[in-house]
Parts: sequence; C-alpha cells; structure tokens
Amino acid sequence: MSKKTKKSSANTKKSGSSWWQKLWSLTWKLSIVGIAVVSFYAIYLDQIIAQKFEGQKWHLPAQVFSRSMALYPGAAVNHPQLMAELKLLGYRKVSNPRQVGEFSASSTRIELWRRPFLHPEGNQAEQRVMISFDSEGVSSVKRMSDKRELAVFHLEPVLLDRIITGDGEDRLFVRTPEMPSMIIDALILVEDRSFYDHFGVNPLAIARAAVVNITAGRTVQGGSTLTQQLAKNFFLSSERSIVRKVREAIMALIIDFRYSKDEILEAYLNEVYMGQDKARGVHGMGLASQFYFGRPIGELTVSQQAFLVAVIKGPSYYNPWRYPERAQERRDLVLRLLMESDKLTVAQYKAAAESPIGLRSAKKSVHQKLPAFFAVVKQELRDRYGDSLLKQSGVKVYTTLDPMAQEAAEKAVLSTMASLDKRAKNVQVGMVVTDKYTGGIAAMVGDKQPSYEGFNRAVEIRRPIGSLIKPFVYASALRQADRFTLATPVEDKPITLKNEQGKTWSPKNVDKKFSGQVPLLNAFKDSMNVPTVNVGLAVGVEKVAATLKKSGWEDDISPYPSMLLGAVNGSPLMVAQVYQTIADEGRYRKLSSITAVLDSQNQALEVTRVPSSMAIDPATDYLVQYAMNQVVRNGTAKRLGAAFPGVRLAGKTGTSNDSRDSWFAGFDERNVAAIWVGQDDNSKTGLYGSSGAMAVYQAFLHERPPLSLRMMPVNGVINGYFDRTTGVAKKGNCDNIIGLPALDASYHPVANCGESLSWWQKLVGE
Repeated sequence: MSKKTKKSSANTKKSGSSWWQKLWSLTWKLSIVGIAVVSFYAIYLDQIIAQKFEGQKWHLPAQVFSRSMALYPGAAVNHPQLMAELKLLGYRKVSNPRQVGEFSASSTRIELWRRPFLHPEGNQAEQRVMISFDSEGVSSVKRMSDKRELAVFHLEPVLLDRIITGDGEDRLFVRTPEMPSMIIDALILVEDRSFYDHFGVNPLAIARAAVVNITAGRTVQGGSTLTQQLAKNFFLSSERSIVRKVREAIMALIIDFRYSKDEILEAYLNEVYMGQDKARGVHGMGLASQFYFGRPIGELTVSQQAFLVAVIKGPSYYNPWRYPERAQERRDLVLRLLMESDKLTVAQYKAAAESPIGLRSAKKSVHQKLPAFFAVVKQELRDRYGDSLLKQSGVKVYTTLDPMAQEAAEKAVLSTMASLDKRAKNVQVGMVVTDKYTGGIAAMVGDKQPSYEGFNRAVEIRRPIGSLIKPFVYASALRQADRFTLATPVEDKPITLKNEQGKTWSPKNVDKKFSGQVPLLNAFKDSMNVPTVNVGLAVGVEKVAATLKKSGWEDDISPYPSMLLGAVNGSPLMVAQVYQTIADEGRYRKLSSITAVLDSQNQALEVTRVPSSMAIDPATDYLVQYAMNQVVRNGTAKRLGAAFPGVRLAGKTGTSNDSRDSWFAGFDERNVAAIWVGQDDNSKTGLYGSSGAMAVYQAFLHERPPLSLRMMPVNGVINGYFDRTTGVAKKGNCDNIIGLPALDASYHPVANCGESLSWWQKLVGE
C-alpha cells in the first residue's frame, strides 16, 4: 500500500472517530440538559402536588342540615310522624332490626337501630332503642341494651343540600376506614390490579393496552393506573395528547413516591367523577351513594357497591335511569370479577346479580328546593358571621327546618292555591311555620310554586294584617283584670272618630250590624270590629302598640285608632313571630333559622344568643289562647274546628279592607303557622281570612295531622263564673251564668246571686 493510501485511510478513521466523539459529546451534554430540565420540571410538579395533597385537597361545599328530631317522654311527636321521618331518612322497615339503619314497628312502639352521626353537641354513636307512644305523643325512650330510659334521644338531621360556591363540583368526603371493603376490592380488580405493586405507572399495562388498541383499530382498553387517573383528575385536563400523558406519568410517579397507597386510594375514592346532577358534577363515592341510592355508603348492598365501581368507566354511558340494561350488565361484570377472585361466594354472587340495583326515585331530588327558607338561612349567616363563611370549605350549618312540616306546607299550598285560582285568578301566597317549643322556623313557602326562586312573599311583602292584630288588643285589655274579663260586656254601637286634621273614621262590623253590647269573648271569637275599637280605646292605642312590639313586631307602628283593626303592614314572618309569642305562653324569642354552625374541624362557631323576655303575662296569655280556641270551636274559624273534631286548636282569621288580603294565624301543640293570600298588585280577591288563608292551613293540617293543644293550667288562672248579661263575677250555684277562665287575683264573686253592679262595673259595662 502506498504512503498516500495509508495516510488517506488514517484520515478516514480519524474523521469517523471524531464524528462519533462529537456525537457522544453532544448526546451526553443533551442528556445532562434533559435530565436537568426533567428534574426541574419534576421539582415544579412536586411542589404543585405537595400543595394539593398536603393542603386542602378539595373545597367541600357547606352542608345544610335540617333540625335533629328530639325524642323524650312527653315530646309532641306521634307514631305516624316518626314513621314518616324514618322513611325520609332512608331507614328500612324490617321485622327485627339486625343492623344500623333498620327499624320495626307495632301500633304503639318503634324499635330503631339509629345510625351514628355528627350532632352539634358532639358525635352520636349508633344506638338501638325502643320508642313507645301514647295519646299525647312519646311516652318513653329506652335503650335496648340495658332497658334504661333516656332523657333525650336525637335522630340524625336530614342533609337538605350543599351550597356550591366554587367550581361546581359536589362531594361528600368519606375516609377510607368508613368505606366498605367490597368497594375497595372491586375498584382494584376492575381498574388497577397491580395497584399495590407498581410505582404509579404500570409499563406492562400500557404495553398490553397499546397492543389491544392497535389490533382493534380503536381505543378499547386503557393502561392508566389509579394513580395516573388521580393525577389527571386533580391536575390535568381530559385532552388526549402525548404531552399530557407524559406529564400524567411523571406526576403519578411523584405521587406514588411521596404518599402511601392508602392516602392515594382515599384521594381517588373522593375525587373520581361519578355522574352529573344537572349543573353539579358528582364526585366521590360518598356523594355517589346518596345520588344513586339516597342512603349512606355504609348501608349499601353488595349489588349497589358493585354498581358504584361499575359506573366509573362511563357515568353517562352507564346512566342507570336512561340505560338500565347497560348499567346492570356492567354491574354484573364487576360482581363476576369479585366472585372469580374469591371475594364473593357463588351464592352471594347469584343473590346480588339477581337483585335490582335499587335506585332512588328519579323524581325525588337529592337537593331540597327550598328557595324561601334558604334565603333566610343565608341572610342569617351573613348577619351572624359575615359574607365569607359560605366560601370556607367543610362548613356544616344546622337549621331549624322540619322536613315533614315543609313537605306538608308545600302540598297544602299547591292543592289549595290551585283551587283558589278558580275563584280569584293569580292569587299568591306566603306561609311561615314555626316550632312552638324551639322558636325556630320549621317551614317556609314564598310562592304558590314552592320551588320558584324569586320574590319571597313569606318575608318581603308588607300588607295590612287586618284582624290578626285583635289578640294583642284583647291581651292588653285582659291584663287589666280589674276592668276586663272574658265576660265583660263591650259596647257595639255606631262610633265616629275624628283626627287632628278633621278627618273622620267610622268603623263597622263585617255584617254592617250593631248589637248594642256583647261579651268580650264573643267580640273576640266573632272578630267584631266596633267592640274591638272600643276596647282598644279604653286600654289606650299606645299600650296595644307596646304589647305588639314586646311580642316581637320589629317594624314601626303608627299609634292611630285604625291600627286597632289591623292598619299595620306586615309579612307572614312578622305575624309568625308575634303569634309564636302567644303560643309560647307569652314569652318572646326572636325566630331563627339556624341552631349551630361547625367549621371544617367540627368546632362550633360562637354566636351571641338573643335572650328571651316576657311580653305577655302567662296568665293573661292563657286567656288569649282560650279565646283563640273558641274562635276555632264556634267563631270565625269554626269550619276549621269542624274539620278536626276533638282536636283543640287556636287560630285567628284576618281580612284587610275590600278583601284585598286574606290572613290566618294559628297553632296546635307542635307548630305555629302564619299565612297570607292575596294579589301581588294589591287588587281585590274576594277572599276572607276563613275562605283563603285558613283553607291553606286546613290543608296543611290534613297533611300533617295536628296535635291537640294541652292548655296546661297556669298559675294565677282559675275557673270563674260570670253573669251572661252583666259579666259580673258570681258563684257557681247562681242562674244565668257562664264558666270562663279568669285571673285569680281579681276574681271576686258577689256575695249573693242577686247583687247588683257596682258603680265602676256599670261604668265599664257602658
């Protein structure tokens, strides 16, 4: 070989070696840069992941609960009411309760195995009790374990709704120990069998899925692990791209490195998308259990648990209400996998596969549509805690709402307003029901379509309350027992009053007739206008106004004589407030819609409680209640009394001028109700209190059978006897007398049956 050839060959070798050296140099430099970039990117992703996992994973919507039904000896709760409450809470009626969430019932007893729940006063453990009833309500509550009688026993409240303020996601957080093990077993079998073995990414599963998909020519199988799915749900969009998949894989590796499998599993079980409830996304197993079945996840059957895992693959595709056969096939697949993995016996598999899924009724929403009540709750929360409270995660709001009272009120409004609309077109309604014992708002309806979110007539209207003011006129008078009793004759003759501007006012009775004089009780129960004005003037308009204000009337009152006949503008909520005072033996307590608020750590938020005060002396209040009972028995509300014979009720009808506003307020032993019916434009309706608003109340009591007023004896009240004509107190053996309750301190019967009136008795009688 020539020297030239050798030199050329050496140069070629040197050139090739130099090229490989340059390539190698570039490769390792790029690798270092790539590793650095990936490392920095991984550190960046790690910070994002840590912030999410170690901070607040989710914004948990504020949960709004109903009142917690309290059962104790003497509680005004009857057997049918408790049965209805248990049905609403999703308890199952069986012949013999064997587990939490079940009850049995006879005609006078209910054996109940109560669920554990969080009460504002602390966690309540599961408990098995026997509840007995008598004609008055609950007679005893005994613990089954030792037959010990309990002083008070609470049922869990109904979850009314969750207030969504953030991204539209809705969930109920459930910790892993509270999750049924069958759900976890099924989830791992169906979604990620090697969950406990891989490091966040499963290359074999990805390769296997790729082969299957290429063979099929479309995507039929996924290779993502539970950790990858969690990374995508938490941090990424559903976009299909290589970049997104790479980012998902890196995040999955970081998550698996930083956190335990149990932590990852808990996050997945509470994050996974499970369906769509109108505008709300249903996330997590806990909420899905309520959404599909209407009960806590711990009480689901094996079949139902399998369905929750089955629906993960495609909540829309496997929607059980729209595609029941498709959903059942998918559920059966999950059950078969459980059986093949020895998680179920053959018998258990067959029983579960042959059972229906057991969905809640699609017509029954998991969210209570309570626009009127929720508006009051939100306003009270703002007043107590400021605007930011509902933006906090995990807040729990315990309200005063009684779900059974609300349901009865809504049914009463719908049925009655449909009937009234045939007589008076386009009439509207506002209704407030309170709990007589707690002073809480038990139900509220602000429109003849109760679910309508708009003008809340229960709170926002201001209309003349008419004769609903009369009990406060007579309460002011009966307080002066030396001048007025229920038997005192009151003048019923034409009267004309003149104001400072020279304008005259001549009140008239509804029937335009005058009877000369009538006993005060008759004037009350027949809602006579002229006698009421005479009583009010004798007492003093200012004193009547003061009685109304002490009873809870918050708006200003113009102390003119026309006020005595209800020329005072108010709302059903304002009327309910003052009638609650009458029902509560004269004690004023400001109505509320909230009993307690807990933060995310289940700690109660402090709030200043409004103290109660005595607005009407209990003895005087007893006389007013007695008179209101007579209104129902044989007065302007006698049709109500006839509809419920043998039940003691109290009530008062009210009608404004020209029959523009129809009012009724009344109560039984459990609830106080105030109802307005009228036109939004203040035009005439042709309805009286007894034909409009009282019809709503009567329908309410048909839906929610009343408990008879107990009318317990009150200190300072005795059974008195009075002359029917003169109203003079007499002894029980005299002729022409009537027995009526009276204030003991001023009851002085005359010495003999024939004694005449004293000069001051004649003066009052005039």
